[in-house]
Amino acid sequence: MEEELGNPVAERILPPTEQEVLNEEDVKIKKYLRGEGANLEVLKDKKLKGQLSVIEDLYGKSAKAAAKVEKWLMPSEGGYLEAEGLEKTWRIRQETISQEVDILSRRNQHDIILPALGPYSLDYTLNGRYMAIAGRKGHLALVDMKDLNLIKEFQVKETVRDVVFLHNELFFAAAQKKYPYIYNRDGTELHCLKEHGSVLRLQFLKNHFLLASINKFGQLHYQDVTTGSMAGVFRTGLGRTDVMQVNPFNGVIATGHSGGSVVMWKPTSSSPLVKMLCHQGPVSALAFHPNGHLMATSGCERKIKLWDLRKFEVLQTLPGHAKTLDFSQKGLLACGTGSYVQILGDLAGSQNYTRYMSHSMVKGYQIGKILFRPYEDVLGIGHSMGWSSILIPGSGEPNFDTWVANPFETSKQRREKEVRSLLDKLPPETISLNPSKIGTVMTVKKKEKKTKKEREAEEESAIDAAKSITMKKKTKGRNKPTKREKKKREIIDKSKKPFLQEQIKEEEELSRKRPRSGDDVELPKSLQRFARKKTAT
Repeated sequence: MEEELGNPVAERILPPTEQEVLNEEDVKIKKYLRGEGANLEVLKDKKLKGQLSVIEDLYGKSAKAAAKVEKWLMPSEGGYLEAEGLEKTWRIRQETISQEVDILSRRNQHDIILPALGPYSLDYTLNGRYMAIAGRKGHLALVDMKDLNLIKEFQVKETVRDVVFLHNELFFAAAQKKYPYIYNRDGTELHCLKEHGSVLRLQFLKNHFLLASINKFGQLHYQDVTTGSMAGVFRTGLGRTDVMQVNPFNGVIATGHSGGSVVMWKPTSSSPLVKMLCHQGPVSALAFHPNGHLMATSGCERKIKLWDLRKFEVLQTLPGHAKTLDFSQKGLLACGTGSYVQILGDLAGSQNYTRYMSHSMVKGYQIGKILFRPYEDVLGIGHSMGWSSILIPGSGEPNFDTWVANPFETSKQRREKEVRSLLDKLPPETISLNPSKIGTVMTVKKKEKKTKKEREAEEESAIDAAKSITMKKKTKGRNKPTKREKKKREIIDKSKKPFLQEQIKEEEELSRKRPRSGDDVELPKSLQRFARKKTAT
């Protein structure tokens, strides 16, 4: 008994499983803590010390709550490829990956060969369950990626340049030879959007229900798909382009042009928000990170640049060319050119992208578009001979929020979500470079009033400047001394005018602020009995 009592440390040692759980919790709590806590022992002010201690306790409680939420509501963890020894991750082939993954993941690796109808473009729904494909020769199809079932396919018998889903899988838009068309899930044509013209690229703004397009004349169109009204029509003035992408953070549309510039637009302004020179040659592709603060651009001078949109500065310049770019939900960057796909990753979180994976298609295939599938470690590739799907470990978000995007949603949940999203629809005026400014109070700086001496000095200097103006020598009869003197007086009076107007305004403001004399003030009826009666003279 004495030995047990004399060894209190032995009592505190927990079983290894419980100790591991506590260590995991501590790691997660540190992840959500806002830096190191303040050293309150140094403070002498008791009131401030008490206030800061309460704030620190609140920070600790919020970090614990966030760690618990992550534990129970976000059970899945994403992982990347890990190489052993001298092995490199970009040398691991898709055949090697397919041997190690489960059956469901292996089904996501496929190649569909349709050489007579390509090249192909593709798009996924927000939850990643459905895929729309469009062949340049007029082939349109809708595929359920969960069961790999073909829902509908049809032939429009004309050129199709791009395809994009609207708010859900029931409607999609296709950019055809003359005009863009909207179809439903059954392949029925619903609308022909003749105002857009011959469209090269389509984008859909999910929070604003706006369909954006750019046509071969360089005109940018915004159309509200709920009401059918045009929200904006602008001429870019920079020529024809098929490089267009929407920023998911703020809804701003960016277009890349042949002069090397990237221009950002919003539907309520005909002048661009930002015009930045990104490359010395034409811009071939651009993409936005899901957080909206990082942009990747590719130029024909064989350079890929990463830009910080908060400072509009280059973070990194990488060698290489890309015809198409796309960011995954976890921040991986896919670059496609020719028959080669390269995936760059910022695995350390230092915004320094390095080579992560690579994949070579069959020689002769020309990649048209690459797109990461949401909530899956899958990259879809549309090329000249059909479309393919490869596995990219760590690209998709492992935990989905059913209120945002549910891959397993029923028809009832889809209807409810559609109604809710329509009620939460944002007007086009909310699109701006910094959407967090909306709802904040705008501070107006008050103009500092000038003193009487400063005003007099400014007036004298303005009069002197007016007097020193040299008059032009005019023709005979128009150069008389009286006319010259009259003209000089007019110039001097004109220079005095703004100072006189300012003086009149100040006098009017003072007269408004001055309290009225007792005779002029009319009291309300309830107070008239307290007024002094005038003495009879």
